[in-house]
Amino acid sequence: MRLTIIGSGDAFGSGGRFNTCFFLETAKGTLLVDCGASSLVALKARGVDPNAIDGILLSHLHGDHFGALPFLLLDAQFLTRRERPLLIAGPPGTRARLDQSLELLFPRSTTNEWRFSWKVMEIEVARPTEVLGHGVTTTEVLHYSGAPSTAIVLSDGDKRFAYSGDTEWVDALISVADGADLFMVECFAYSGKLPGHISWDVLKPRLPDLRARRIMLTHMNPIMLDHLDEVRAAGALVAEDGAVIEL
Repeated sequence: MRLTIIGSGDAFGSGGRFNTCFFLETAKGTLLVDCGASSLVALKARGVDPNAIDGILLSHLHGDHFGALPFLLLDAQFLTRRERPLLIAGPPGTRARLDQSLELLFPRSTTNEWRFSWKVMEIEVARPTEVLGHGVTTTEVLHYSGAPSTAIVLSDGDKRFAYSGDTEWVDALISVADGADLFMVECFAYSGKLPGHISWDVLKPRLPDLRARRIMLTHMNPIMLDHLDEVRAAGALVAEDGAVIEL
């Protein structure tokens, strides 16, 4: 399994980083995990062909995690003229939110006669599911998005990728990280306790509880980005746009 970090930024592009988007190449195919608003631009900047992506797996339905989907679908329809099917998998409510976004941004786009087949699969929280041959289990976390916000564990039968999504600290992250070859965990802020997100103050003392092979921090605000030496000194990795990691 190979991970290319297309975007590791927060909602506001702190540090010049693109919104969250991870490109996974596995024994089963190719997937995006999250597809934030800037992701189509970021994919093209990284030389990743969106038409080579088999599926997109969403942690939750905030714009910085799914907002590029209308642009990606219409790019495939009108510019790159995709022919291969595309699967979009996400939490309950994904189809309705995507249709709303398509109509808001490009009125009447939901009535397109699509030149390629695409469908939405809504994943029941906590129920093991197969997504294009990958084993996927989601866990509800604490982050308001108008639909369940989830952490994700994905396996191709060999390697195991885990991701916190956006969340406050919840003890469920311990089981999400357990046994993962890589655990991507959000760390939006440096200090304090804030709703819907983790700070380094909260995460650092919990690192020994996260029994993943490697732990990588992502989704950081400007103040957190000023303290990355502390993260590395604690033995964690720091996500960087364009980085490639072999799991």
